Amino acid sequence: MPIIVQQENYQQEVLDSSLPVVLDVYATWCGPCQQMAPIFAELEREYINVCRFAKLNVDEARELSIKLGVASIPTFIFIKEGKVKNKVVGYLSKQQLKEKIEQHIKS
Repeated sequence: MPIIVQQENYQQEVLDSSLPVVLDVYATWCGPCQQMAPIFAELEREYINVCRFAKLNVDEARELSIKLGVASIPTFIFIKEGKVKNKVVGYLSKQQLKEKIEQHIKS
């Protein structure tokens, strides 16, 4: 299960993580976000103990979404050592997201 991120736990769960983090910024009403959910879950299982997977609901954490510069969803934010390293907006195939994760791990 991915970590559910809110303003209160963002520092501890994401910024202070010793592993690279893939943050899925989504909304429950967003069609492409719903299509991405099973792909995100599959990749989380593939990258267990390599990457942390977290989800941020824009409706429940609006301030944090704004602070992260999220303008549209889904947005995938790649964070390593407490810093945003990359952002990808929109629907991605499993292979496309996997390639972004691989780049993130190696960067």
